[in-house]
Amino acid sequence: MNPRERAYIALGSNLGEREQRLAAAREAIGKLPLTVILAVSSIEETDPVGPDGQGRYLNQMVLVETALDPGRFLKQLHRIEDENGRVREERWGPRTLDLDIVRFGTRRLRDPDLRLPHPELPNRDWWLREIEELDRLAPLKKDED
Repeated sequence: MNPRERAYIALGSNLGEREQRLAAAREAIGKLPLTVILAVSSIEETDPVGPDGQGRYLNQMVLVETALDPGRFLKQLHRIEDENGRVREERWGPRTLDLDIVRFGTRRLRDPDLRLPHPELPNRDWWLREIEELDRLAPLKKDED
């Protein structure tokens, strides 16, 4: 079995019952194999990034510990998005649910399907706030460095 790593997962929704979508995503992430949720950030409403005419987003982040590798973890997140009505038509378009791996341990990855840390991290101030909140809620122990 792989060693467990901490991963930060951004949740966002700007279509339909946004709060219910975030709740469903948290529940589904908590049921992933070899994965446990360590902390959950506050929910924040933000302006959309992308095409005009979209509704505002509800955003939240969860901190998990998982033994899944990043590729398998991403596939599980895509499955959760699909189960919540996600349609991939327009880049940065409106969506029922968006799940992004923002950080995965200390990994740096540049695959076509997954870049770690997420390349938009420096541009999304709410992600930075949510990571800070999660780190306060679930600080690393000395032996986890």
